[in-house]
Amino acid sequence: MDDLRNFIGGQWTDMAFDRRSELIDPSTGEVFATAPVSSEVEVDAAVASAADAFPGWRDATPAERSLALLRIADAIEARADQFVKAEAQNTGKPLALTASEEIPPMVDQIRFFAGAARMLEGRSAGSRSVCARRSRRGTTR
Repeated sequence: MDDLRNFIGGQWTDMAFDRRSELIDPSTGEVFATAPVSSEVEVDAAVASAADAFPGWRDATPAERSLALLRIADAIEARADQFVKAEAQNTGKPLALTASEEIPPMVDQIRFFAGAARMLEGRSAGSRSVCARRSRRGTTR
């Protein structure tokens, strides 16, 4: 069983209070991990970390923002099996459904916004992601 931790400011953190919640796989009813029940201390630390990071993101060039988003999409895609397993275990969804319906649209949307980050004149508004096109056609694959 995993003991999950908060990730704040680029590092795994210990909790200020020792309260944990059991995570239960709805498909089996078994506990597969525990997660911290965050206190005000953790929430305030996460908000402060985000505020500290904001000036760097705000001042980043469109190319830097785009590259950062593309790297996030690549990292998610590279670890897709881990994300699929975690999501299926946490929600009880079948692995195949989670793999086909969760990861590809997520990666596509992040890549869409990576491209949009370079379109300062709003020209990306006419572009649609694969996910949006599927939704308009009423298909999910």
